[in-house]
Amino acid sequence: MSSLRVGPDPRSGDVLPDRRMPSGVDRVITGLSWWWVAASLIWLTPVIALAMGFPAVREEFGRIFGLAALGSAVVAPAVGFVVALIGRRRQARRRFAMMGAMSSVPILFFWVFGVLLAACPDGYHC
Repeated sequence: MSSLRVGPDPRSGDVLPDRRMPSGVDRVITGLSWWWVAASLIWLTPVIALAMGFPAVREEFGRIFGLAALGSAVVAPAVGFVVALIGRRRQARRRFAMMGAMSSVPILFFWVFGVLLAACPDGYHC
């Protein structure tokens, strides 16, 4: 199998040369990629509902949507990286590593400024 292609080697006779048959690993990688992309939409759903005139959605389910988005932003790249590692998909491994890095920036930002520095009283240097 060539390292540039995701599917089986077209010279093996299993696949026509101009078409590529996606394997189960490729389908899982695609699904996890879309799940990670949907995390931002999940996070914005309560705000969109509030703008559309449904304030009860934000009040009742805002925290659940926030936790679901956080879980999607963390779990999808981690699981995708493991699947790409097992499936020997180098390009997908790089993509999931970048997804994890991009997800970690806002998470670390909120953790440092929202949790760690919020525990420091005014006037004290922690």
